[in-house]
Amino acid sequence: MDAACRALHISRAGYYRWRSGKAGDRVAENQRIAGLIREIHRESPDKGYRRIRDDLDKYYHAPVNDKRALRICRSLGIQSAVKYAPRGCTRSAAAPKNLAENVLNRRFYADHPNEKWLTDVTEFHYVRPDRAMRKAV
Repeated sequence: MDAACRALHISRAGYYRWRSGKAGDRVAENQRIAGLIREIHRESPDKGYRRIRDDLDKYYHAPVNDKRALRICRSLGIQSAVKYAPRGCTRSAAAPKNLAENVLNRRFYADHPNEKWLTDVTEFHYVRPDRAMRKAV
């Protein structure tokens, strides 16, 4: 028995508890919370684990931390139905209005000084013309 427990990385006490068929207090509490989470999700499928945790505390008086609520929601396959598009300042335009012609075609070597001038345009901040007018007025 000891060799099997070591091979499976479980304690002997845990094995005998499982063998007795009685669930521990923590397992029973998790099952009770899982039932409440199912009910909240059925009523409001747009809620994620954070808002479900808030509802558990406020309406069901079952204070649960974030990790436990997330673990139970994942085991039930529950996640928020609302996904927000990530917004960032470095989005590339789907159809850019101004596209410069590739004159150099990666030939950066110049035979004479001042023949080819380059710059990095990532340092410039683009201001839309309609917004620039508002700031000037």
